[in-house]
Amino acid sequence: MNKQIVTVLKPGVSRSIHLLVAPLLWTAVGTMLMVRGWGWIGSSYAPWLVLVAFGIGTAKSVFVLDKTVKRGAQRIINMEDGTCLGAVYSWKTWLLVGLMVGFGITMRKLIEPGMFIGTLYMAIGWALFFSSRNPWIQWWKWIQRDGVRSSGPDT
Repeated sequence: MNKQIVTVLKPGVSRSIHLLVAPLLWTAVGTMLMVRGWGWIGSSYAPWLVLVAFGIGTAKSVFVLDKTVKRGAQRIINMEDGTCLGAVYSWKTWLLVGLMVGFGITMRKLIEPGMFIGTLYMAIGWALFFSSRNPWIQWWKWIQRDGVRSSGPDT
């Protein structure tokens, strides 16, 4: 395929868009997982299981995911403008996303969704949602420093 055609078809965006999309996806997926988890937990044990899920999710966020999202935001800042939108995450991160989606589907096929899976979904969803605060802060700093239309500090 002609390189010029590929360039035209590639959804290249600025770093500010990458810095917006990264936390937006974490926030949206985290919210979706928490809503699904809440539906599976049920109302009788919900308060206790939600507290357990938030505790587990907070620990996962602080000790595991925060480092990952900070590295991802720095990777985006170091990119050039016009990079493909799919590069918002590294290929390793996209592979992990695929594996986690596959794991979730498999788990729901093997185990009837209920309190256990609901609590797990709540914990993972909260971890994603809570860790999204870091790239939201990076995005906010970026647009405050350089403006939404600017491509970044190097211009």
